[in-house]
Amino acid sequence: MTFRLYPNEKTQSLLRYHRKLHKDLYNAAVNNRFTQYQKFNHRVDYFEQQNCLPAFKEVWIEYKDLPSHALQATLKRVDFAFERWFKGLGKRPRFKSIRHYSGWTYPDCAGFKVESDGENGYLNLSKIGRIQMRGQAKYWGKPTTCTIVFRNGKWYASITVNVLDQVLKPEILPCGAIGIDLGCNSALSITDGENHQQIDAPKFLRNAEHLIKKASKEKRRKVAPNRKKKIKASRRFKKAQASVSKLNRKVANQRQNWVHQVAAQITSSNSMVATEKLEVKNMTRKAKKGKRKKQSCGLNKSILDVGFGMLRSTIKYKVEQIGGVFVEVPTRRVKPSQTCPKCGNQHKKTLDIRVHECSVCNYVQDRDIAAAEVMLYWAKGILPGLGTSLVDADVTGSTSRTRKKAGSMKQLGQAKRQKSIENFALNELRDVETHSSGEANCG
Repeated sequence: MTFRLYPNEKTQSLLRYHRKLHKDLYNAAVNNRFTQYQKFNHRVDYFEQQNCLPAFKEVWIEYKDLPSHALQATLKRVDFAFERWFKGLGKRPRFKSIRHYSGWTYPDCAGFKVESDGENGYLNLSKIGRIQMRGQAKYWGKPTTCTIVFRNGKWYASITVNVLDQVLKPEILPCGAIGIDLGCNSALSITDGENHQQIDAPKFLRNAEHLIKKASKEKRRKVAPNRKKKIKASRRFKKAQASVSKLNRKVANQRQNWVHQVAAQITSSNSMVATEKLEVKNMTRKAKKGKRKKQSCGLNKSILDVGFGMLRSTIKYKVEQIGGVFVEVPTRRVKPSQTCPKCGNQHKKTLDIRVHECSVCNYVQDRDIAAAEVMLYWAKGILPGLGTSLVDADVTGSTSRTRKKAGSMKQLGQAKRQKSIENFALNELRDVETHSSGEANCG
């Protein structure tokens, strides 16, 4: 859960100072890895950089005031970036400017203390002080990690807590089962087989688009920064840029609030949700040159305005949080939009056809509602013609891709323990050999 921080001027200057130090450490660690490999063909890992921290502090004494675990978390962030690059999940790690370095992390309770019961309170940070925070958590427990983030001129604290499973799961699980189809006109088409509901797309970006365009036009008229020509941004440019950021931030907050409200409404009465497996990144890919480029751009904007990915992931975690089942139907295999939910007959339809009319069983229904029915019946195993069951719910469609993992702080702890065990065993073996050789010499 994320809390908004309200530091005073002195505390805010300390937060900016700590953020700058962590940014410099990140850049130094990235530079060290590239230099060691290019000049000495030596690949530096996380443990080597972590062991160099005491010597690093002796040279750069300002880092002695920062908690060691927070510095280690920054080095782990560098290691995570390189692991993603090696596995093809991200681009080559680059040096970060202060604008693009959001904050730092306390991986355990040694560097922070929370004075709260889940609603508002205070946050004590080591070497920084006590900061008032506002926010409300749905569930609360023992704080484990804390990440300080600077975003859009405001400070935030993202705190993770350990919550008992008995608290998360309700005593009485909702018994409803629904199918959901995501769209641009109707953001959600929901059905339980008998009752149907459609939730219109809020279109937050479309409604604020004229204001964003106007503010962006004013921004383009100001003196913009240019590194090559060594031109700094003017004060009017910064002010116009802040105006554009404020409008975009408002749209994002509106969308996020709407998504959580819809997801909470769905999970309050349903423990099983079936929806289609979508790759939003592929759906919103930039169109190639051609006569349909303009239409594709408009569709991409509508998809992103609804927030398909955010909506699906929020519903998923809320359903799984109460102990329910979230089923992702393989789209390429089942073809919800082309299949009749009553007889299973498949008939290709273009996007402009918004009503499902089956030529075999004469079933007439809204296209999106019919697709939601297909997904619900497939998850239940009663869809005619396919004979699937809930056991097949984890079968991934051809639209899915396997994601590789690049490690985490938990895996890092396991690696540390394994390394210490191996070192301990090696030392014991050396002691035994030394003792044996000593006895032999004495004999």
